[in-house]
Amino acid sequence: MSGRISRRAFIGAAAIGVVGATAWATDSLVTARSTAAGGDNLRAIVRGSVSLPGDPGFVAASRPWSTAITQQVRAVVELADADDVAALVRYARREGLSLSVQPNGHGASGDLNGVILVRTSKLDMVQVDATARTARVGAGVPWGRVLAEAGPHGLTGLAGSSAAINVTGFSLGGGLSWFGRKHGWAADSVTAFDIVDADGRPDRVTGSSDPELFWAMRGGGGDFALVTAVEFDLHPAPAVFGGRMLWPGTAAPAVMTAFREVTAQAPDELTVWFQLVQLPGSPTTLTTVLVTYLGDEASGRALLSRFDAIAGRLQDTRRMMPIADLGEIASESTDPSPGILSSELLTGIDDHTAEQLLEPITPLLGMEIRHLGGAFAGPSDSAAGQVTAPYCLILIGMVPTPESKAAFETRRQQYRDALRPVLANRAPFTFLTPGDTAARAFTPATLARLRAIKQNRDPHAVIRANYPVLS
Repeated sequence: MSGRISRRAFIGAAAIGVVGATAWATDSLVTARSTAAGGDNLRAIVRGSVSLPGDPGFVAASRPWSTAITQQVRAVVELADADDVAALVRYARREGLSLSVQPNGHGASGDLNGVILVRTSKLDMVQVDATARTARVGAGVPWGRVLAEAGPHGLTGLAGSSAAINVTGFSLGGGLSWFGRKHGWAADSVTAFDIVDADGRPDRVTGSSDPELFWAMRGGGGDFALVTAVEFDLHPAPAVFGGRMLWPGTAAPAVMTAFREVTAQAPDELTVWFQLVQLPGSPTTLTTVLVTYLGDEASGRALLSRFDAIAGRLQDTRRMMPIADLGEIASESTDPSPGILSSELLTGIDDHTAEQLLEPITPLLGMEIRHLGGAFAGPSDSAAGQVTAPYCLILIGMVPTPESKAAFETRRQQYRDALRPVLANRAPFTFLTPGDTAARAFTPATLARLRAIKQNRDPHAVIRANYPVLS
């Protein structure tokens, strides 16, 4: 691509238009024919659908969840079944190409130029074994389906804030769950992956069959194999108390104080998140607290009573709730949008930090603080690893224009500068944002181990995560 741009510039400067333009047109025609031929080959090897640049619907097919991110991919393949996975990997290996899986486009980095984008929505098998307390799901399954099937048995998977998030991608990236303080990363509960490796060979990976690969895939990202199904433990959740409390923005200092006090003594069964939300197109700010408690209502309300003393509450949706309704707490959008987020792990929230966090969030849409601790701070035999930082800061913006994106980055840097004394200089893998690298998610020792596994298992970089460990 850079050669073509240089050639065009040279034509304008040297006034040799006809010869240069003919050469450029010939080069473009060859490229187009090559892409078309490659597309024909793809269509011949997979039963699923193949979309190429110029095809009707290609732009929509290649679009990530955040419409603010552009992906210049070579093709989009919607897999029909696990056999398609093996055929596609062998094709990519033979042709010297790379594959990147995005079930529904979450976590995109915008750095997939020339890559074949793989969609897995048709790998939609869900099997729940209530007696064994396990689930086995295909690579295209969202958390909402698992919760709906496990909940009636008094069980839950370790889902995050949105039921629309894909189970496999979430688990490969670690997975910060509502119930992670009690049970750790979602990756810690994975017991097996059905995969196709970088040579196109199907395999089943467990802690006993392939300890190194199993370790890497639980939290190290999707850089090591293409997953066709994942198995994981379910956890008891016979009773869940949860919901959302809402106050005007003026209550933010009092709510922050209560948040700090409650999280300082919270049992592992209780998860509390604090939010400041800026209404789009309005100067109005709202203060929100989101909660889940693995227990009965009376105990949950007692643990959260500090918030009841704060006047002016506008809404309180807390109730005993079925696991299938877990996604209603955060009420995150289930449709793509030009949204973007950034994350930082915080080593604590002292008075100065609290003051900085309560500064106006404009031009952001939201600022969220998730309480970690509990099992997150304990030992983990997965690549997601131990996280001793007790809080995770998430900044949320809508960036439909270059100007709004620049404003988001400016405010993000202001937060970093103001919070530097408490920054852990890490972020959860699934909260990385364009411009980040995988190095932000891991300790140096973990990153070195992941890179060694990648070089050993996939030296030709056939498989590519949104944020590759070798970048």
